[in-house]
Amino acid sequence: MFIFWLYRVLSWALEAYMLALVVYVLMSWFPGARESALGRLLARLCEPYLRLFRFLPIFAGMDFSPLLAFFVLGFVQRLLGQLFGLLVTAL
Repeated sequence: MFIFWLYRVLSWALEAYMLALVVYVLMSWFPGARESALGRLLARLCEPYLRLFRFLPIFAGMDFSPLLAFFVLGFVQRLLGQLFGLLVTAL
């Protein structure tokens, strides 16, 4: 049961972080939103992770690093599910 609990907590944390990334990215569409208290909090949470993907060039004024960041988080979440499935069948 501990493995199931651990899987649920990690899965929930990844979902919550992806939601925070979505909100942070959407805040860029609204002037001054990132300067709010919520914007500053999300910047402290999301920018270190997004900075890992800033090597992508900005094309036509669009930053595609959040797209790659979401892809990697989704991959990690699916990998976590697969590992959990393997552990459950092995036990």
